[in-house]
Amino acid sequence: MNLWKAALGVSIPLALWAASGIDRSTIDASCKPCDDFWRYANGAWMDKNPVPASKSSWGTMSVMAEANRERSRTILETARDSKAPAGSNERKIGDFYASCMDTAAIDQRGLVPLKKDLDRIAAIATAKDVAAVIVTLQGTVSGGGPGGGIGPVGLSGGPDLKNSKDIIANVGGSGLSLPDRDYYFKTDAKSVQIREAFLMYAAEMFVLLGDSPEAAAAAAKTIMAVETPLAEATKPRADRRDPYSRYHKMDFAALAALTPDFDWQPLFTNLGVKTTTAINVAEPDYLKKFNAQLTAVPAADWQTWLRWRLVSGAANNLSKPFADAAFRFNSGVLLGVKEQAPRHEFCGAVVDRMLGDALGEVWVRKHFPPAAKRRMNELVENLRATLREELQNAEWLAPETRKNAVAKLEAFAPKVGYPDRWRDYSSVKIDAKAYYENVRAASAFQRAYQLAKIGQPVNRNDWGMTPPTVNAYYSPSMNEIAFPAGILQPPLFDVNAGDELNYGAIGAVIGHEMGHGFDDQGSKFDAEGNLRNWWTAEDRQKFEARAGCVIEEFNTMDVGDGLRHNGRLVVGEAIGDLGGLTLAYRAWKRSLKGKPAPPVIDGFTADQRFFLAFARVWASQARPDALRFQLNTNPHPLAKFRTIGTLRSMPEFRAAFNCKRGDPMVRPEGQDCKLW
Repeated sequence: MNLWKAALGVSIPLALWAASGIDRSTIDASCKPCDDFWRYANGAWMDKNPVPASKSSWGTMSVMAEANRERSRTILETARDSKAPAGSNERKIGDFYASCMDTAAIDQRGLVPLKKDLDRIAAIATAKDVAAVIVTLQGTVSGGGPGGGIGPVGLSGGPDLKNSKDIIANVGGSGLSLPDRDYYFKTDAKSVQIREAFLMYAAEMFVLLGDSPEAAAAAAKTIMAVETPLAEATKPRADRRDPYSRYHKMDFAALAALTPDFDWQPLFTNLGVKTTTAINVAEPDYLKKFNAQLTAVPAADWQTWLRWRLVSGAANNLSKPFADAAFRFNSGVLLGVKEQAPRHEFCGAVVDRMLGDALGEVWVRKHFPPAAKRRMNELVENLRATLREELQNAEWLAPETRKNAVAKLEAFAPKVGYPDRWRDYSSVKIDAKAYYENVRAASAFQRAYQLAKIGQPVNRNDWGMTPPTVNAYYSPSMNEIAFPAGILQPPLFDVNAGDELNYGAIGAVIGHEMGHGFDDQGSKFDAEGNLRNWWTAEDRQKFEARAGCVIEEFNTMDVGDGLRHNGRLVVGEAIGDLGGLTLAYRAWKRSLKGKPAPPVIDGFTADQRFFLAFARVWASQARPDALRFQLNTNPHPLAKFRTIGTLRSMPEFRAAFNCKRGDPMVRPEGQDCKLW
């Protein structure tokens, strides 16, 4: 449940803190704030800052991420050129970065890094061989599956949803190459176009593997034939938001019974996971379909599919022809991106993803002072105190439910900036002249690290994001909120800014993540992080009605071209936004301790500055293909509409800008959405 999934610009919204802290040059004064506050707050900036050719979207958080990447680049180039001792973290991140930047060596090697795995696949003759190769590749190849492999199923570790202190095995499906199950079935012109482009992309990859154009085209159709039944057996994204639908705990014998034609023993053994561990199967119907496909699909077709999955999963880390083909489909067709980002940006992201703590330790030392962490902790605790008051005064909740809600809030574990202890990478071998092997070594380390948690006490030191990340998250099973150092930078957070600005920006982010603890998913987990109903039946019905208001709002907002959000998909993030901003506003007022609000500055009241700070967090525009992609796959509403959808239900916003019923930025009488 993270805050944002995004991308040096000309300027940064909210970068000019002088006087009011509001940069008037970003405002579109021709737009009335009560007509479209998002455009009013951000329009002039967006007009001056179009989406760069190498990005699918561009906005406040994109600019922050770009600045953080430049900071990381400086660290990595310094490490690359240093004389750091062999085996040190500095040497590892420097050598990893150097190996990634050496595109001449990568291009010269071509398909050499995949030869052994391609040979394994080429030797497939029977269904038994197919299963054996799936097992082997699961343990050796980095890819998109939940266990790190490229096969149609994957094995990973995670908390038992109903007993969060236990880390158990998770088995899930990972056999789809298109972004979502619905991409296989939608009949609108755009979806048909994407499927046709996918066939061309897959065929191009097979040609690069050495197939004739005719054989490659046939192989691409085989990919779709193998995956479409698997897609049909996959739950829609909105349905998967219900954690009960993803919880099917069983033992090894029950898992084996789901797939009588696939022997799980070699996979568990290969990955070092005991078969005596408890197992959760996210989607049993998918496993049943996989089992049927295993024998119904000819071994030769599985062979074709595995070749595809191997090369497509590795494409970005291979020579230029493979990386270019992957870019044209994954970024060009799906997101509308015009050109590839600079190589240093790609390589910095790889090191951050693979050796995040090694890079992060240096990053926070340079860019996140202790004073920032202390101030952020103060903000978190003030928002917690404010939410406690809101819960205690929520008259629509029965005393029992209020007590349980407060207990959950008190148990929230906030993480700010970076881990208390940095991960040990001493066992990871990095070679400055072997990029693909570095990717595999780091990926294998990450996978082994996660799998080793199974059967062990929960490690609360670990983070789900690296320190330079411009994002934040809430984990229901851990009942924790986390704010990496990367997002705790201007303009979202500035220790020198007025409180109304910090509460409107980072305060809304804090409130958003706290709100996830009480959204459509998080509200089903208790103070210990266990999937358990702690609501009275009547209160749960009231909650569903309040959530239903948010669902209806996003279902009915026209976002252009006749497109709409799926309210059931975005309801959690929308609840986080509405509850989070409401909480941040009240926490800011609470922080005044009865003193008058700050004075009018540059023509803006303090309340107006608060709401402008919030809106400018979501200054963002995206390419049409990227917007469509987000609507299809992302639980976050589009930036414009998460801003508008939130503010339309807030009386405090209406009062600040003197908006009236009937204005576009105001919901009709009696239709305001509200949680607390």
